[in-house]
Amino acid sequence: MSLRTAVVTGASRGIGLAVARELAAHGARVMMIARGERALEASADAIGASAIPFACDVSDARALDDMVAAANDAFGGSPDLLVNNAGLFRLSPVHETTTDEFAEALDVNLVAPFRLVRAFLPAMRDRKSGHIVTIGSIADRVAFPENAAYAAGKFGLRGLHEVLRAEVAKSGVRATLVSPGPVDTSLWDPIDPDNRPGFSPRATMLRPDAVARAVLFAATQPADVSIDELRLSHS
Repeated sequence: MSLRTAVVTGASRGIGLAVARELAAHGARVMMIARGERALEASADAIGASAIPFACDVSDARALDDMVAAANDAFGGSPDLLVNNAGLFRLSPVHETTTDEFAEALDVNLVAPFRLVRAFLPAMRDRKSGHIVTIGSIADRVAFPENAAYAAGKFGLRGLHEVLRAEVAKSGVRATLVSPGPVDTSLWDPIDPDNRPGFSPRATMLRPDAVARAVLFAATQPADVSIDELRLSHS
């Protein structure tokens, strides 16, 4: 399947940047979404002319509306591919997690992906083509201590994907959940998993490029092939 245009959230670093780089390397124009404008522009410059940076806080509904309008304008309609990757990951026990912290994690990890699916899906259905890739996690199916807010978002995201997949079946639109184990990104910097019992050392984690290749694999299958889910682990 030809892949001409894509929107990738959380694209200034880590998995999102690796996905944007991989898609651009295979001919796609990629709108890269992230909060930090300076880091985003630097990442887009490194990719080249096929990258379109758009600074946006995905938890801000009005900012997301502006981004959707910009993407539709840049691409002449909804993108061929939406990659919902942006995420917020903080560790704290349930009784120490504030209501505001819990709500903020859900806004980024679950509500924002829903808003983007809702924004781009109608046009995909009308033209009978398009692909929505959700970046999940091992935490979308396995419970870990201190992970209440993140797990609630990722378990919910898995549920959203499954409903979406059921609704778009045989419509020409595809939905894929990519669920990696721990991935070595800067997300782990404040946590220092190498020195915390029960955590995977960073040397044994997946690399962001592995997740990016999985996204590309799912997105470039023939139009009559749907990759429903990919689970990735370090071998």
